[in-house]
Amino acid sequence: MPLAPSPARRRLSAALENLSVTFRGMTAHPDEHNCECHWGSPEELSLLKTPDVELEPDLLRRTWQAIDWTDHAAVLRRVLPQFATVLVAGRAEPLFGLEEAGFSFARGRWQQWPEEQAASVREFLHAWWVQTLTDPDAAVPAHQVFAMCAEASGTLGPWLADWEEQTGYLSGRRLVEAASEWECELLGERLPWGVGWYEHDAEELRAELVAWLLGHAAVRLRESGASADLRHRVRLLGLTGEDRWADPHWPGYR
Repeated sequence: MPLAPSPARRRLSAALENLSVTFRGMTAHPDEHNCECHWGSPEELSLLKTPDVELEPDLLRRTWQAIDWTDHAAVLRRVLPQFATVLVAGRAEPLFGLEEAGFSFARGRWQQWPEEQAASVREFLHAWWVQTLTDPDAAVPAHQVFAMCAEASGTLGPWLADWEEQTGYLSGRRLVEAASEWECELLGERLPWGVGWYEHDAEELRAELVAWLLGHAAVRLRESGASADLRHRVRLLGLTGEDRWADPHWPGYR
């Protein structure tokens, strides 16, 4: 007898279904255009002006990655139900990192959409993030989903709050994995993902992430079985200048 889906999976399924309902019938602007040489053919462009037709994977990727739509918000609403499903399945295929997908959300200014639409996007992002933290079969690593949500929203607070609420073993292990991915860049005073949207402040995000790792996450890393080396590297984030470089646990990064 198959196991019933977890609450996080049920929430994510409901969020994806809600996106499909909310954005059903959406199309790109009738006058929307793009470079035939660099984006695609007139026939492909016409599909964006036709509602509810599934796009083949490469066309979907080219569409959400393009930065030169006249009305990016309309294009994003057109592809959003399919785009979200591809993201959750780990099939988005960004060129550099999943924060590129968040950049597409940010360009669409989804938080300024009508409340029903914005709420649908917000619930999808939270549902996917919580599923990533709690589902052993999540398709995308937590640090990538976190970066995507951060770039999509321009803030860390909601996603860190979700992480604090998820106190189970798997969520703790996701923290260990993420800290292992982040510590080198953070020790070099860099945010561990690229910020593409000009309204987002990379330094502010980095400082907030460091403060959270030094505060809430420090105890949790120990409780979740993080290695002593990793815990020392997180501790070093609280030191500056020569205090950091001269510490006996400095890893020698350049």
